Amino acid sequence: MIEASAFIEAARRQGFGLYAGVPCSYLKPFINYVIDDSQLRYVGAANEGDAVAIAAGAELGGQRAVAMFQNSGLGNAVNPLTSLTWIFRLPVLVITTLRGEPGGPADEPQHELMGGITTRLLEQMDLPWEYFPTDAADVDAALERACAHMTAVQRPYALVMRKGSVAPVALQARPQVQARRGGAQPAVEALHRRAEMLRAVQAAVGPADIVIATTGYTGRELFACDDRANQLYMVGSMGCAVSLGLGLALARPDLRIIVLDGDGAALMRLGALSTVGFERPPNLLHVLLDNGIHESTGGQATVSRSVDFSAIAAACGYPRVAVVNTPEALHRRVQEAPRELEFIHVPIQPGIADDLPRPDVTPAAVAARLRAHLRDRHD
Repeated sequence: MIEASAFIEAARRQGFGLYAGVPCSYLKPFINYVIDDSQLRYVGAANEGDAVAIAAGAELGGQRAVAMFQNSGLGNAVNPLTSLTWIFRLPVLVITTLRGEPGGPADEPQHELMGGITTRLLEQMDLPWEYFPTDAADVDAALERACAHMTAVQRPYALVMRKGSVAPVALQARPQVQARRGGAQPAVEALHRRAEMLRAVQAAVGPADIVIATTGYTGRELFACDDRANQLYMVGSMGCAVSLGLGLALARPDLRIIVLDGDGAALMRLGALSTVGFERPPNLLHVLLDNGIHESTGGQATVSRSVDFSAIAAACGYPRVAVVNTPEALHRRVQEAPRELEFIHVPIQPGIADDLPRPDVTPAAVAARLRAHLRDRHD
């Protein structure tokens, strides 16, 4: 294990001044260190492919840059790594974590397959790699190899970070917020935590309602509130909850589909709202729980406080848009929602229970249980 400063200061000497990324708990020390350094720039990207493109743009402008993200999102980065940095010869340093490492520490089910193929995927993309250094004495040599390749070939180089490679660093800086400009709904204060809102939703849903919870703490807290057969707890596939809900809503117009989204997830695939707004399924209710941070990966800020989600939803074609900030108001909206596509923005406070459990049913079992529930609703 090394200190974050050992790598970042060595990288600074090599000219790396901009870091673009998507949070992962393995990367938290790096992100915190860079954010707290006034001479470095951290850009929180909406998804991993954007991180690569941001870093490539910086390199094009003469600033060496790092793109860093969790390997579960490496698929999002495949396109710019193969059709941007490769063909334009834009050498960025890629740091990808190795969640789900074969034979490594136990991890969540969504990391199993990617953990086994991460290094092979890098090789298939003609992207040379080595493991992230875990001894301070090895940092300079690793960076020299990376920079030598990037200089000679003018293409990216990857470092694969295992768990426990970097010692923790506490974030000192407060999140920066850009002022919002106008919007479809006025901004409201976040008064309650996610769990209170989830209990309000569960109290309002009926037997013909299906609830899909986005990845991270939303699914875990929904399970902790009350595990039900009509609920699906997504793992991985960040940002895909509303698209999954759209497909289900189109396939089962006799049921109401309630998607519980998160701000970081929605931002990662914001274009999905345009598809939902175009299709406009009358049986889909899209609830965005917005605490302004990537809470399950360490509390790094998202850009949500600068975004008017309700204005975006309205512009994308959602016929009904609302903002609520109390469990009572959310309960009423869910219980009384008309048969028309609706978007509800719910600002919430960060925070979870200290003993928050993980679901004790596997993703496959959750899907099978929901399939059976859907069949029963046909009968």
